[in-house]
Amino acid sequence: MSMQSKGLPPVPEQTAAVARAAFPHGSLAIRVRDQLAEVFADAPFAEAFGVRGAPGTSPGALALVTVLQFAENLTDRQAAAMAVRAIDWKYGLGMELGDTGFDHTVLSRFRARLSEHGLERTVFDRLLEHCRQAGLVAAGGKQRTDATHVISAVRDLNRTELAGESVRAALEALAVAAPTWLARSVNVAEFAHRYGERVNGWTMPSSKTKRDRLALVFGQDALALCRAAWADDAPPWIREIEAVALLRQVLVQTFYVHTTSRGKEVVSKREAETDGVPPGSIRLASPYDADARWAAKGEDLFWLGYKVHLTETCHAPAEAEAVDTAADAVMPNLITDVMTTHAAVPDVKATAPIQKRLADRRVKPGEHYLDSGYPSADLIHEAAGQGITMVTPALLDHSPQAKAKAGFAKSAFTVDWNMRQVRCPTGQTSDGWFPVTQHGKDAIVVQFSRACCHACPVQQQCTASRRGVRMLTLRPRELHETLETARTAQKSDDFKERYKLRAGVEATINQALDVTGIRRARYRGLPKVRLQHAFSATAINIVRLDAYWSGHPLDRTRSSRLTQLNYQLAG
Repeated sequence: MSMQSKGLPPVPEQTAAVARAAFPHGSLAIRVRDQLAEVFADAPFAEAFGVRGAPGTSPGALALVTVLQFAENLTDRQAAAMAVRAIDWKYGLGMELGDTGFDHTVLSRFRARLSEHGLERTVFDRLLEHCRQAGLVAAGGKQRTDATHVISAVRDLNRTELAGESVRAALEALAVAAPTWLARSVNVAEFAHRYGERVNGWTMPSSKTKRDRLALVFGQDALALCRAAWADDAPPWIREIEAVALLRQVLVQTFYVHTTSRGKEVVSKREAETDGVPPGSIRLASPYDADARWAAKGEDLFWLGYKVHLTETCHAPAEAEAVDTAADAVMPNLITDVMTTHAAVPDVKATAPIQKRLADRRVKPGEHYLDSGYPSADLIHEAAGQGITMVTPALLDHSPQAKAKAGFAKSAFTVDWNMRQVRCPTGQTSDGWFPVTQHGKDAIVVQFSRACCHACPVQQQCTASRRGVRMLTLRPRELHETLETARTAQKSDDFKERYKLRAGVEATINQALDVTGIRRARYRGLPKVRLQHAFSATAINIVRLDAYWSGHPLDRTRSSRLTQLNYQLAG
């Protein structure tokens, strides 16, 4: 398939006439075509398409179909059908009334090309740039960020199911790619009996002893298959098959091989308490989605999949209340960044990349309202250096005294940076000041002498260490003072009022959930899930722009008839 750069074709006269008659007040697809046609050009997708061969469907048109598909939460078949039977979609795509459209599989191939060439954010970025040039998004305003969980498109597996299903996935792939080699390397009849159907926990033995024995059988089969694939006489490309490579990872993460005192080689399942298992950030959870990870939030939420961070512009309530007419309607809150990670990445790790991308797009916020990801002092200080005020709770003192709200927390000590000493609440001074590196960052360890602490009448309120002395860990002066300032500020009523503005982003997450189903992955693998979220964010933006163009801002809250009557009677 080749691309002939031409963008969206002109709207045929007959199509335009019928669409205007059918939709006298316009529709989402019609207004998007009228207002944003230049966003859906072909040229930005050139590297994903060849220049030789039969011309294919315009990538700009497919991008528009995909955005409309997400705006209405449609499947590929439904979106392809809409391009044939919906008059306003035909108008948006510049199609003749009798045009029969395209096969639905074109959309999946289009997404695959975008993911392979790193173009999943192209339409989102072009729309944001259009809004920036139109004055709808500007640098220095207020923006807020929040994250939500995303459930993967694969089923949940326990460790035993994962081991068995990984063997099955590798066998299925090899049966297609290298059937002759597979028949020569394993007992096909035996493996077909064991792995002919998917491994399912509901059909496993009810006895724990039998389940453990079955897990060891899965481990032995995985080891035999991997040894065959990595044998000297095996074709090198065998081990490059994704399912085979993943099987090797699952084998290492789930089992270990050891030799008994009698010299017998044994495969045993790893136990977290005694043998160790990899951390959740790198531990595979499915042979069909190598990027999905298990994560937990609080005590009630556990999920397998990803996490998406949405950043949007926002306006203080007073700014919106000052607007009286539709003509002077407050500008819509638009999503300025969408970032997808696997589920085990902490929220705070996304803050710096988000701020960098906003700066690169020239929409850097003046005030950035964040969820409770507890940014470090480094991040708060760096943001301040870029002219960004981070409105977010800073991580509080996590010393045992602070957690117990008893005794002397770190804030009770006075630091003399010039003398390189710390004074305790009873007036004693430290006798040790040691610059160190902890977790790759500079720190200072402060220590009080034994003679000082042992003679102290309030020692029990200050330390519970075996040595009976108090030690403090400080960040370098600038970072320490930045963090202390942030902790003090967040206790004020002014901070609490300002921070309330962040709560509005939760409505954006709910809208993305209702409109695009953003909380459930449509596809497998991080690249394609990122594409899903980029198009979901684009869809939310065009829905909000459409409301802005049509004079029906989405931030107008609805009130029931009973509430309106109550207001009238009270007035």
